[in-house]
Amino acid sequence: MNAAYWLPVIFAGLMGLAMLVYVVLDGFDLGVGLLLPLADDAGKDRMVASIGPFWDANETWLVLGAGLLLVAFPMAHGVVFGALYIPVLLMLVGLILRGVAFDFRVKARDPHRPWWNAIFAFGSLLASLAQGVMLGRYLTGFADGALPWLFALLVGAGLTAAYALLGACWLIMKTEGALQRQALGWARRSVPGAGLAVLLVSIVTPLANPAIAGKWFALPQLFLLLPLPLGTLALFVVQWLALPRLARRQAAGNDSYCWLPFATTVGMVLLAFWGLAYSVFPQVIPGRMDIWQAASDPEALWIMLWGALLVLPCIIGYTAFAYRVFWGKTGTLRYQ
Repeated sequence: MNAAYWLPVIFAGLMGLAMLVYVVLDGFDLGVGLLLPLADDAGKDRMVASIGPFWDANETWLVLGAGLLLVAFPMAHGVVFGALYIPVLLMLVGLILRGVAFDFRVKARDPHRPWWNAIFAFGSLLASLAQGVMLGRYLTGFADGALPWLFALLVGAGLTAAYALLGACWLIMKTEGALQRQALGWARRSVPGAGLAVLLVSIVTPLANPAIAGKWFALPQLFLLLPLPLGTLALFVVQWLALPRLARRQAAGNDSYCWLPFATTVGMVLLAFWGLAYSVFPQVIPGRMDIWQAASDPEALWIMLWGALLVLPCIIGYTAFAYRVFWGKTGTLRYQ
């Protein structure tokens, strides 16, 4: 149990934490972008206002995760980004389109604003699909052939559905009135799609990667891991039952428990991520390279660990501060 053993474990944990926080935080604002075409003009402004104070900071976690992969696991970094060159490029294009459209849609005159809204939604869709494809390609160890690519596209569709559900639940929590009622309908329609996506990905992943199947279905691990799928199923059931009740409450002017759909969706993401982490650890590239083979020298990792311990509290601090300051219902979008 020397530094050469546990330093890569620590950095793998930090990288996983960064990716988890990114999926939750940037997932809901990507989801809001996916849902943008379904609202009227006033609703679109309110939707953009609900994510305005957060979306830049949310993407910091993606940069942190990619940076940790580069500095802590340089051998894996080259392989991962070499194999994922096209989906990474498409993701960056989508994020750039979102960033440009976010600012220009507010200043644009009426004839041009629908175009910027469409670009914002398209950028959200492109980034969501690309991230899911990246995850699917990673889980198969970047295998060649049509079936691994079909699996990656399935994961891309599943992650997009999950982001749409996150975005709808965020709007339920952050908005009022007509838009909140619309968001409840979007969430109810998204739950079956997200549930089906989770089910299909859970079935296909062990088939696509026999090593993952061996970790899940061997005894006694199978019984120890049952709480993960059962807990996810329970959260889906709770959400499915809660959404119509919330709609009736809010129609009567009672907005209590508006946070519940978002909390249950975050719980689903946490359980799914825990299952994913168990499936791949300690492999940094499934079937090809583990974290100790890919890690930098312990001396370099020590230096980078001190840097991470300085930077990470700052990122957590300003993220928490931003959410604390802008907590509550979203007001009208105004640019002075």
